[in-house]
Order: sequence, then structure tokens, then C-alpha cells
Amino acid sequence: MTKTNYLLRETLLGLRRGGWMNWAAVSTVAVLLLLFGISLQASWQLEGLLQRFGSQLEVSVYLSTGFQANDLKPIVAAMPEVETVQAIPKEEAWANLVQELGLSEINGATRQLEGNPLVDELKVKARSSAGVPVLAEKLSRIKGVEDVQYVDEAVQRVAQLNRGLSWISLLVIGLLTATAIAVITTTIRLIVLARRREIEVMQLVGAKTSWIYLPFILQGVFFGLAGSAIAWAFLLSLQQFLNHLLAQQPEFFQFLTNGLQLNSLQLFLLPFILLTFGSSVGVLGSLFAVRRIALR
Repeated sequence: MTKTNYLLRETLLGLRRGGWMNWAAVSTVAVLLLLFGISLQASWQLEGLLQRFGSQLEVSVYLSTGFQANDLKPIVAAMPEVETVQAIPKEEAWANLVQELGLSEINGATRQLEGNPLVDELKVKARSSAGVPVLAEKLSRIKGVEDVQYVDEAVQRVAQLNRGLSWISLLVIGLLTATAIAVITTTIRLIVLARRREIEVMQLVGAKTSWIYLPFILQGVFFGLAGSAIAWAFLLSLQQFLNHLLAQQPEFFQFLTNGLQLNSLQLFLLPFILLTFGSSVGVLGSLFAVRRIALR
């Protein structure tokens, strides 16, 4: 308990000596971890959105005139890449279209267009998003298939965006990490210089170097933990604001909101990663400061 009290007392004394430099170190770490947390969370959310697109990804198969969806359904269902197949006769598709357009009478609309202009359709759900292009190619070769459509391009765009953001985030976070370590190093170094006489007295009475400088390392850990807590609080507020904003949007944005939700493991890992990263930055900064002065 005596040693613990000593460490706590010396750590608090050093923080009081730091003054406004403490806030500079904490705020720098907070900005670093906020951007790191946003980039990490965005990466997880985009991956979840990709998986959600993949789970709901359907291939629309439009048949040639004279071919019926129920006749081709068993052939398509036997493909290994297919999870489910839904046959939509042109009569059903026409009724759905008329209902969406708000026309009151199907027969009247049909007479105006001189018959039903649609063709039978198959809604094919793939087992995975990666297998959609292969499945679409196979479906296009089936006799009676006129056109195959799917949203693979949208998924690729989201994947490219995720990769691009990852590289940009890596560069920015690398620069901010170096800045945070430099600020913490400078802050701890000033605190050590302010207590130089006390340190010299401790060295004269035989105190170990590691024991003398351990409170300064703990001060660096404090900077990292404080910055992590601030960044986590901002992330929670930002996430709640975005959820509230998207909840008021149309159905498509509701789909995006569900896809952008983090799972329980990610919700646990995010603050843990922030605390670990912040503590590591604080320890590195304080070690650099202590090492430069202790070796003199």
C-alpha cells in the first residue's frame, strides 16, 4: 500500500505540474482516437452493409416471350449457387405494376397497351454475394432467358469505397499518432525538468531509476486513457445522432440503418481497442521522454 500510495501521489503531483500541457496531450490523443474510432467503425459498418447486400442480393431473370417461369424454375433451383427461386408469371408482375402505378382497372390498362407487355420473371437468390457474377453468367446461357440483371456494381462500389477509406485513414492516423506521441513526450519531459531537483535527491539516496520514472510513465497512461474516454463519448453521441437522423428517413434509409448497426462483439471491442491504443500511445510518449533524460 505504501508503494501504491507513493505512485499515486507522485503521479498526481506530476499532473498538477503539467498544467495546460496536460490538456494539450489529452486533447491530441482524443482527436487521434476519435478519428481512429470513426474509421474503424466505418470499416465495420461498410463490411456489414456489404454482407447485408449480399444476403439480400437477388438476380432478376427475364424470360423470352413464350417461355414460362414455372417451367424453368426446377432447372435454376438445381444450380449449386442458388439458394431460393421465386417464379413470377407475367400476369402477377403486371398486376403488381398496375397497383404500384395506381391504376384502378387492370383490364382497362391492358386494353390501352394492347395486351400485357411484360414477360415471366424469376427472382433468384444466390448463396453468397461472391458467387453472383458466376450465377448470372450461367443463367444467361439457359435457353429461354432473355436478360439477367443484378446489382453487383453497387456492391463493388461500396467495397472500393471501403478500401479507399482504409488507406486514407491509415495515413491520417499514422500522422496523428506521431503527433500525439510527440506532444506527450514534450509534456512529460517538461514535467521531469520541473522536478529535476527532486529526482537528483532521489538518485543520491539510492532510488532505482525505474522506480523514479515510473510515475511519469503512469502519467502518459493517464493521458491515453483520458483521451480514449473522451473519444468514446463523442463516438457514442455521434452514433446516436446518426441513428436518430436515419430513423426519420424513407424505407431505403431504414435498410441502410439496419446494415450499419454494429454487432455485440464490435460494440465491446471498439472501446477496448480505443483504450488499448490510447494507453500504448501514452506509454510510448512517456518512455521516449524518460529515456532521453534518464540517459543523460
